[in-house]
Amino acid sequence: LVNQLPEANLILLRHLFGVLHQIEQNSGVNQMNAFNLALCIAPNMLWLPSPTGPEEESQSTKKVALLVQFLIENSGEIFGGDIASLF
Repeated sequence: LVNQLPEANLILLRHLFGVLHQIEQNSGVNQMNAFNLALCIAPNMLWLPSPTGPEEESQSTKKVALLVQFLIENSGEIFGGDIASLF
C-alpha cells in the first residue's frame, strides 16, 4: 500500500517515520519507545471523518496507534533500509 501513495506523500512518510525511528532507537535515554511515540502521534495522523461517540473514537485511536507503532518498529523494511541515511 505504501508504494501506491503519491511520491510526495511517500517522501513525507519516509522522513516522518525516519525521525520517529531515530527517537525510538534512543528510548533508553528518552523513554519514548514505539508505543509511547505512537500514542502521541497517532491522534494527529488519522481520524474518523465524522464525529462519533467516545467509545468509537477510543477504539479508532487504539487501532491507529497500533498501526503507527508497527510503522515505527518496521520503518526500515517498509520505507527502505536506507531510512537512517535520510539524515
